[in-house]
Amino acid sequence: MSNLQHFTLGSSKPLFPDDGILRLYSMRFCPYAHRVHLVLDAKNVPHHDIYINLKEKPEWFREVSSSGKVPALELVREPGHPVLIESLIICDYLDEKYPEVPLYPKDALKKAQDQILIERFGQFIMTFYRILLNPNPADLVNDDIFAGLAIYEEELKQRGTEFFGGTAPGMLDYMIWPWCERFAALKYDRGLELDPERFVTLLKWRDLMLQDRAVKIFHLDGETHAKYMKSRRDGNPDYNMLYKETKRPKLE
Repeated sequence: MSNLQHFTLGSSKPLFPDDGILRLYSMRFCPYAHRVHLVLDAKNVPHHDIYINLKEKPEWFREVSSSGKVPALELVREPGHPVLIESLIICDYLDEKYPEVPLYPKDALKKAQDQILIERFGQFIMTFYRILLNPNPADLVNDDIFAGLAIYEEELKQRGTEFFGGTAPGMLDYMIWPWCERFAALKYDRGLELDPERFVTLLKWRDLMLQDRAVKIFHLDGETHAKYMKSRRDGNPDYNMLYKETKRPKLE
C-alpha cells in the first residue's frame, strides 16, 4: 500500500493482505521517516507505506506507535507484530536484518566513528529548524549557521571518497541526507545557499547523492519542501499537498 493521502482523525485503520511485508508508518515530509525510506529502498526491502497526519492523528495510531510519532516500523513476520520506533534504531535494525546490502563499515572502529558523526549531526538539525521556522530569520544574521556542516565538509575531504560510505552511499550518507535535501528549501524560503568555495566537497557530494537510486525514489525539490515548511510555519501543515497535486485535473 502506498498512498500520499495521510490518515487522520476518524480514518479507519488500513487493511493489509497477509503478505509478510513490512509496514512503515510515516509522514511524507518528515526527515526522520525519510531516513527509514532511504534505507529500505537502498536495501530493496519491500514495504507498505502508511502516511499519518501528525497534527490530527487517527485514533488507532497510538496502538501502533507507543510514542505517537513517526517513523514506526511494524515487523509483521515476527510473533506479535512488534513495532520499532526512532529512526536511528530502525535503520540500525534494518542494516543487521538485511545484510545483503551493508551500509555500515565492517571495521568496528570505523562504524563507531560514523555513528558519532550521525549523532553529532543533530546539532546542525537544530540549527536548520531555527533558520526555517524562525519568523524573523534576520535574527540569525550574526550566527555562523553553517558551522555544523563545516565539520562534514572537512571529514569528507579527509576521507578522499565520493561518499562518506566510500564509492557508494553508506549509513552516514543516508542519515544526514534528509536535511541536506531540505536545505535547498532555504533558497526559496530564506534566500540562503551553501558557499561554493567553503563547501566544495559537500556540494559535489550533494550532486552525486541526487543520482543515487534510493535518493531519487523519495526525492522532493527545494521549492516543494519550502512550500510545505511555510504551511507548517503558518500553523497548518499541508500533509496532503502532494496527494492533491496528483489528483489535480490536467488542463487541455
